[in-house]
Amino acid sequence: MELRTASSPRDVKHYTTDRLREEFLIDDLFAPDVIKLVYSHIDRIITGSAVPVKGALVLTAGDELRAEYFLQRREMGVINIGGEGIIVIDGKEYRVDYKEGMYIGMGAKDVSFASVDAAKPAKFYLNSAPAHKTYPTVLIRQEGEAAEGVVIVKPENKVELGSLEESNHRVICKYILPGQVESCQLVMGMTKLMPGSVWNTMPCHTHDRRMEVYLYFDMPKDALVFHYMGEPNETRHIIMRNEQAVISPSWSIHAGSGTQAYTFIWGMVGENQEFTDMDGCAMEDLR
Repeated sequence: MELRTASSPRDVKHYTTDRLREEFLIDDLFAPDVIKLVYSHIDRIITGSAVPVKGALVLTAGDELRAEYFLQRREMGVINIGGEGIIVIDGKEYRVDYKEGMYIGMGAKDVSFASVDAAKPAKFYLNSAPAHKTYPTVLIRQEGEAAEGVVIVKPENKVELGSLEESNHRVICKYILPGQVESCQLVMGMTKLMPGSVWNTMPCHTHDRRMEVYLYFDMPKDALVFHYMGEPNETRHIIMRNEQAVISPSWSIHAGSGTQAYTFIWGMVGENQEFTDMDGCAMEDLR
């Protein structure tokens, strides 16, 4: 497990491009037959991936957590951005298809990831946060019928925003949040930009009570996203390519503009779970 320490905004304004990328970019996710994990000291979030090809991959705590098993004191959200996959949790098997997700509650001991077809492997994207209570483990689908252990995203949690005229027509799909999938602190979802739109989260904001991680995907090889970060009056950017993630501290803006439409997964942890608890940044104040 890779460790990342927290950074002060007073220091970040002096970082070079390489140093910015070293601190905040996660650029080696989704390697075949590897569980890749990055532990950030910023609200203790763990971001990672699992791509099972030759066989199942077993999630372990490693030395870094000083725990008997990974979810002994943690909860986890998972979204699959690859082929159909299987997650086995304490002996119970869940089929997780493309853009379907799972919330796995604290206390789940045995967790493994597998692919249905090795030629089209699953690509599981992971966000994990410290937890203090066990909430039910559930499979999350955007559409379909609810069943025991299966939650369908509610219509009010599929929000269409922006316009093509402003180049920010997008659909926000909220997976893990109060009232739909309960968790201790993790909030997680996906935003898809419509064809012709390239901007996300603009006008931008900060939320000092929560940090956030973005995973950009659904991008061809020659496409990229300029991810904007930093304090509103001291902005910086990081060039993002397909299936790369970026850590956003609570003091930083987090917005992007791409060379074409894309999709991104967002995960937040911190003081509260209020999706609308944002501190807006006036466009004239950005520098």
